[in-house]
Amino acid sequence: MVAYPNPDGIEIHFAQLQEGGQLGDLWEAARVAEVKPGTIRVWVTRRKIEPVLVGETGPVFHLPTVRQAAKGGAKHKPADPAANSRGPHVHAA
Repeated sequence: MVAYPNPDGIEIHFAQLQEGGQLGDLWEAARVAEVKPGTIRVWVTRRKIEPVLVGETGPVFHLPTVRQAAKGGAKHKPADPAANSRGPHVHAA
């Protein structure tokens, strides 16, 4: 089960006809979420979001769903931001 599921295909279709700009490729999804395209790929593999369809040019995403997932944030946020770093650590002796 995906954490942020897409709406029904019919709803997406009519919203696209009325408003436009509801669907976008990987780069547009990354721009909407204000993350790198690699992060969108990670979200897909971790089942946070899923593409609406996969076309010849790549996956197509429902942009409002991507925006909602970006606002949802990460599952785990450490109390100490340094705990999430990847650099060298000083261990207590």
